[in-house]
Amino acid sequence: MQKKECIALILAGGQGSRLGVLTKKVAKPAVNFGGKYRIIDFPLSNCTNSNIDTVGVLTQYQPLELNSYIGSGQPWDLDRSFGGVYLLPPYMKSESGEWYKGTANAIYQNMNFIQMYNPDHILILSGDHIYKMNYSKMLDFHIKNNADATISCIDVPWEQASRFGIMETDQNMRIVKFYEKPLTPVSNMASMGVYIFKWTVLKNYLIKDEMDTASSNDFGKNVIPTMLSEDLRIFAYKFKGYWKDVGTIQSLWEANMELLYKKPAMNMFDKGWKIYSKNAIQPPHYVADGAVIKDSLVTEGSVIYGKVKNSIISSGVKIGKNAVIENSVLFPGVVVEEGCTIKKAMIGERTVISERCEIGVAENISGQEPSKICSDGIVLIGPDLVIGKGTKIAKNVMVE
Repeated sequence: MQKKECIALILAGGQGSRLGVLTKKVAKPAVNFGGKYRIIDFPLSNCTNSNIDTVGVLTQYQPLELNSYIGSGQPWDLDRSFGGVYLLPPYMKSESGEWYKGTANAIYQNMNFIQMYNPDHILILSGDHIYKMNYSKMLDFHIKNNADATISCIDVPWEQASRFGIMETDQNMRIVKFYEKPLTPVSNMASMGVYIFKWTVLKNYLIKDEMDTASSNDFGKNVIPTMLSEDLRIFAYKFKGYWKDVGTIQSLWEANMELLYKKPAMNMFDKGWKIYSKNAIQPPHYVADGAVIKDSLVTEGSVIYGKVKNSIISSGVKIGKNAVIENSVLFPGVVVEEGCTIKKAMIGERTVISERCEIGVAENISGQEPSKICSDGIVLIGPDLVIGKGTKIAKNVMVE
C-alpha cells in the first residue's frame, strides 16, 4: 500500500460570528482578503510551496462558496491522482449526521480519510490565518527531535497573550507546560494553531478523547494537556515571520492595511513563495484622467474616476467621479457612485454605495448604534446591499 510521509488537514468550518455580516452566507476561510485572495488561499498555498500534496479541508458552516472556490484544487496544483485536495464535511453515519464538536473531534471524524494514506505524520492547520510558512522546515524539526507532537509558536505582545494558548519550554524547546488562554500569562510564546503529530500517537489520543464524555474534544483544552500530563515528547517550533489571526473585524482590517506599508508586513510579490488563488479572468484596471491613487493595492477589472488613498480595491470595483476612499477595503464588485466619501470601512461584495453618501466620517449619528464587533472607527457594510443616495453612516456601525 502506498503511503505519505505527511498529509495536512485544514480546519475550515468556523462560523466566524465576530466577522458579522461578512460571514452571514460564507464560511470564514472564504472571506476576501488583499484585493484578489481569500483567507483559505494562505494555508493551501503554504502546503503547495512546502511540497505537501495531500490536503483535507474540513468544512461545516456555510460551505457552498468555499467548496465551489476550491473545486478540484487546480489553482494550488492540488489536483493529483494520488493525493490532492479533498473537501470533508461532517461525517454522516447510517442513522444520522454529527456536527464537528471541536477541533479534535473534527480530526477524529476523518480518521478513515487519514488512514487511506497511512501517513507517518499529520499536519493540522487553521483556515483563518494570514501568513507564509514553510511547513517542511517544521516537519524536519519535528522528526529531528523524535517528537510525538510539535506546535508552531510565535511571540505575541504581552497584552495579547491571554487570547492564545501559551507555552512554557525548557532550553531544548520541549514544552513543559501549556496554558489555554490564561488570564495571567507566564509567557508570551503563543500557539499559532499549527500542529504536527505522529499519526500512530495521535490516533490513540483521538480515540481516548472521543470516549471521554466530559471532554470538549479540543486540541488546546483537552488533547495536548493530556499528552503533556503523560510525558509525551512535545516541542515548540519558533516561527519568525508575519502571522495574523483574522477572526475579528479589527484584525482583518489591520491585516489588509499592513499590505500597504512602505515595507509591507508580508511580501505578496515574492515569486519564490507565491500565494495562489482562483480568480475569474478580468480586464486590466482603468484609471481615468483626474483620478488619484496613493499607497493602495488596485486589482484587475476595477474602474477608478475618484481618489483612493491607503486602501485595498478588489476586482471589478467601480469608483465614481469626486468620490474619496481612504483607509478602506472594498471587496469584489463594489460600486461607489459619484461624490461619496468613505473612510475606514470594509464593504462586502457587490454592494452599491449610491451618490453623495458619507461613510465613517461622523463620530455619531442619531438612531445609529455602534456595533459590538466594530472598533477603532471601522465601518462594516455587508454584501449585496444598496445604500441610498445621501446616506450618512457613523463610525463603528455595522450595516446588514
